[in-house]
Amino acid sequence: MQQVPSTKNSLAARRGAVSPAARDERRALGLPEEERAASGSLDRGSSAVHAGDPRAIRAADVLNEAPDYPQATAFSRGLAVDLTAGARLLLLSGTASVGARGETLHAGDFAAQCWRTYRNLTRLLESEGANWHDVVRTTCYLRDIERDYEEFNAIRTEFFRALGLDPFPASTGIQVRLCRSDLLIEIEATALVRGTRGP
Repeated sequence: MQQVPSTKNSLAARRGAVSPAARDERRALGLPEEERAASGSLDRGSSAVHAGDPRAIRAADVLNEAPDYPQATAFSRGLAVDLTAGARLLLLSGTASVGARGETLHAGDFAAQCWRTYRNLTRLLESEGANWHDVVRTTCYLRDIERDYEEFNAIRTEFFRALGLDPFPASTGIQVRLCRSDLLIEIEATALVRGTRGP
């Protein structure tokens, strides 16, 4: 019987035994075969900003930057991309009930986490001069969809109606295991905004 590697091994332990295939793939990317690559060690061309180059979206007053987590999570809170015809695409990463220092807020309180998630997303939109009327799609991740969907849908409907959204954004709801055990909901959003905005 073939043994399956334990998922409980720490990242450090797993990184200690680099397989030949992983070593080859790292080398093909220009990374050291085994040790951790230095920040900025891969040269991938000019870093000059051009029209259409994505830029980070931030709202530090309510939500820290993901790379500032103790585990240095490698994603941006959102990206803004200037499109042709004077429009911008805003891609907001999965956002949850997290505070300005990266702490989970309202552990165990689904409604409070849901409202805080909407607050964080609202501030990210506002930082780009956008609002919920610009949002065309959301993807909603619930830890326990059977238990929490009815409450989630009631909050979402109240929020969108209070904003006067018509039509509502396209949306998908999914049950998932979120990145922290005390988070109950996470939402990502895509917005299409008329007009450009500088960095």
